[in-house]
Amino acid sequence: QVQLVESGGGLVQPGGSLRLSCAASGTIFSISPMGWYRQAPGKQRELVGTITSAGITNYADSVKGRFTISRDNAKNTVSLQMNSLKPEDTAVYYCYVWYQRSRWESPYDYWGQGTQVTVSS
Repeated sequence: QVQLVESGGGLVQPGGSLRLSCAASGTIFSISPMGWYRQAPGKQRELVGTITSAGITNYADSVKGRFTISRDNAKNTVSLQMNSLKPEDTAVYYCYVWYQRSRWESPYDYWGQGTQVTVSS
């Protein structure tokens, strides 16, 4: 199984920045893509962005130009740099991987426990 440990959430003022990090550990054949989802109160979980092991990124329109995803393949980590934060970015942010335990097993979605990001003055 894989374990995802997230860090970096907190309270920030509008226009500020935060950086989230996620480290994957355990029995891993493949964890790609990696990325982030978020869920605001009363709303469905939505994609923030993903990154493949080749570095190809995909972002939600709402965060393009403000958020940047990066990963370290050697360390199995993924980060989310969030700039120009808005109150509507307030949500629980979940680390995500497309996880494959071994070459003989099918991959599946896996999320971390989540970290709270609150954007408020």
